[in-house]
Amino acid sequence: MAGNRFRYGQWRGGPDPLAPPYDVQAAVDQVGAEVLAGGSLRDALRDLLRRGPQGRGGLDGLTARARRLRREALRRGELDGAVTRARALLDQALAAERDELARRDDEAARFAETMLDDLPRSTAQAVRDLSDYRWASDEARQNYQRILDGLRDDVLGQRFAGLRDSARLAGDPAVQERVAEMMRDLNALLARHARAEDTTDAFAEFMRRHGDFFPERPRDVDELIDILARRSAAGQRLLNSLSQRQREELAGLMRESLGDRLAAELDALEGNLRALRPDLRWGRGERMQGGQPLGYGEATGALDEIAELDDLLDQLGQAHPGATLDDIDVDAVTRTLGRDAADDVRRLRELERELRRQGWVTRDADGLTLSPKALRRLGGTALRQVFAELTAGPRGQHDLRSAGAAGEVTGASRPWEYGDEQPLDVVRTLTRAVRRAGPGVPVQLAVEDFEVVETERRASAAVALCVDLSYSMISQGRWGPMKQTGLALAHLMATRFPQDALQIIGFGRRAETLTQQELAAIEPDMMQGTNLQHALRLAGRHLRRHPDAEPVVLVVTDGEPTAHLDPDDGEALFAWPSSAETIEATVREVDRLARYGATLNLFMLGDDPGLRRFVDAVARRSGGRVFTPDADDLGEYVVSDYLRARRGRR
Repeated sequence: MAGNRFRYGQWRGGPDPLAPPYDVQAAVDQVGAEVLAGGSLRDALRDLLRRGPQGRGGLDGLTARARRLRREALRRGELDGAVTRARALLDQALAAERDELARRDDEAARFAETMLDDLPRSTAQAVRDLSDYRWASDEARQNYQRILDGLRDDVLGQRFAGLRDSARLAGDPAVQERVAEMMRDLNALLARHARAEDTTDAFAEFMRRHGDFFPERPRDVDELIDILARRSAAGQRLLNSLSQRQREELAGLMRESLGDRLAAELDALEGNLRALRPDLRWGRGERMQGGQPLGYGEATGALDEIAELDDLLDQLGQAHPGATLDDIDVDAVTRTLGRDAADDVRRLRELERELRRQGWVTRDADGLTLSPKALRRLGGTALRQVFAELTAGPRGQHDLRSAGAAGEVTGASRPWEYGDEQPLDVVRTLTRAVRRAGPGVPVQLAVEDFEVVETERRASAAVALCVDLSYSMISQGRWGPMKQTGLALAHLMATRFPQDALQIIGFGRRAETLTQQELAAIEPDMMQGTNLQHALRLAGRHLRRHPDAEPVVLVVTDGEPTAHLDPDDGEALFAWPSSAETIEATVREVDRLARYGATLNLFMLGDDPGLRRFVDAVARRSGGRVFTPDADDLGEYVVSDYLRARRGRR
């Protein structure tokens, strides 16, 4: 209307209705936190969807609800209610008939009583034997007919929803004839479909003639088959769930109530559906219990619900290779768990799509995995945690114009300046002090007396980070800090020192090179062995590929070497306690690295005396150092040592 004025401002009515359902980056960080704590990458991604971001709306909650509903369905009642009801109606019919016959005094009545006395104990056989019996009592005849009409209506109503709520079939031969005609046409349609013929026109004609039997309005033959096969399988599961005697009773009653023609068409229909949908749970049965007997429709309905819940539990489990959230039938979730559960599935699907669209995850044959973009974020997180205890400053910064402490000594020196880390030139420092203050003991040093040795700085470093992957690393809670250390160092070198070359080498019984993604995803191997010799050999190859770089080897381990490569066939040989051959083979690799000029520093986790003796000996032999950090401080120690080492050896 004219004169209306509108004002716009920040939304203040609760959560932003236009905001995405989940914070995608927060979800990535949730996965990263689990990985840095030592968890499996794939388990972390799977847990993100199972628990839900921020712990809400995940698959685990939906699974728990589906299992609860399944338990409730199993307690709904006894499955033999159709047979029990038929037996009760038959007893009522026989009692009424005997009362009527007792009031008659003729030979026909006595003959009829003899026939009733000779009826078999089986309900189905008794009903069959009474099919041609001429009832004397109207009440008895009505009760007998209720057995046949009720079971026929239950069976056909369970198979075809259009009959479930329509007028009853009892006593209407015209309706029964139309049902038989529909099933004959249906079997012909399914047979053509099984032969891979084009059934588009035939399906349209079938629905034009018989569509009132199918209020679900299927769109094609496959959808029609899905509807009918699920219900037919529920009927078969009902038979499978009964005892042998109960099964024979119910099957006999069904044949008698349907009549030969309907029973034959129904058997043919079930055979066609079994062939077209063999993956349904045709051979499965359930053990149900409860206070009341269930009729045929109620029993098959409960079993159909249980089967649908079983299928849904399989979909929610996401256990098979290549499983995705798209495998979950949202319509089935809505039917069984409710609309709010279906909304949770849709939100999880949207989260997975956003993670893929924004490039945080990729999908391979084994499922979701973090993309390089997400690994960079994960590495940045790890590095920030490492640097939380390190002070900011010139540490690690490039300044190629100044002389460094690494490389070859030039023979020159210069006055010391604040911030210099080059080694002191002791002779020239003392000479300057003597010239200034004169000879005498002790020599009095002043700040201006100090001089440092000039060396040629190397512009890059080749770094081999060797990390122990033995099972003790995870059993002692060191797996997470190991991953965090490797990812933090890789991110630091990629972002601040891109000219440096890093190779991560993991070693258990054998050693292997690892990418960042492989390091994040790697899981512990139960095979015993700590093959440091193989790791150092791979480290040496990496260093030799970068001859102009400062060679740095960093070793993180919690156990002395217990494996080495056989020099003849290259097989990994394991021995515990460590054998002399393993120690000698490892020391030979240490000597090769020392001759190459590599800095070899070892980070010892744990307090094993054998490991302490070994690393001390290696450090003395190679001129390296030994660090004994707590597991939580490992990243800080390794990153600090890399920054110190790349500035050169003192």
